[in-house]
Amino acid sequence: MTRKILIADDHHVVRVGTSVILEENFDDLSIDYAETYYEVKEKVQTEKFDLIILDIDLPGSTYKSMIKELKSIDDEVLILLFSSYQEDIAFQYFEEGANGFLNKLSDDETFVKAVTAVFKDNYYFPPSIMGQLAVGRSGKKSTEKLLSKREFQIFNLLAKGNGNLEIANMLGIEVSTVGTYKKRIYAKLNISNIVELVKLYNEVH
Repeated sequence: MTRKILIADDHHVVRVGTSVILEENFDDLSIDYAETYYEVKEKVQTEKFDLIILDIDLPGSTYKSMIKELKSIDDEVLILLFSSYQEDIAFQYFEEGANGFLNKLSDDETFVKAVTAVFKDNYYFPPSIMGQLAVGRSGKKSTEKLLSKREFQIFNLLAKGNGNLEIANMLGIEVSTVGTYKKRIYAKLNISNIVELVKLYNEVH
């Protein structure tokens, strides 16, 4: 299956360099480009992408609001932020639903690792962020920080005994979309079943 990736960056060197790394390390890719946030929205509205590699400082950027807006257009698209900003700003983007954050100073190996993780687990956190998440991970604040607002909402509904169909009806989304969110929640919280989810829910309430 061919994966479609949109590289959104206004610097030609970054776009070309990123695409070269992707093509050298992944098979069956289709790569497209955008130089402004307007272009990103236009492309996402007309095409189906598996992954957007997004520069926060893209011309026309609305910063963290971009994540929610793009997810509202395509709820299943994965978004990996690729930025010159320090990693400590990543939390606010994760809360909006971003799937990963990577600094542009990262080496090729780390870049490949991040893309692989996003495709496999639906998220990638740099080691420095993982260290912060590990501190007090079971606390309510940490759980909310780790999950996007929609993921935290579904986390609570699952813990209260609602099934995928019930949650889909409550939120007005597809059952398959609930399944996708559930997979992301399990991966981010490092759990594998509903029993562990309920246990974690009880710890944070």
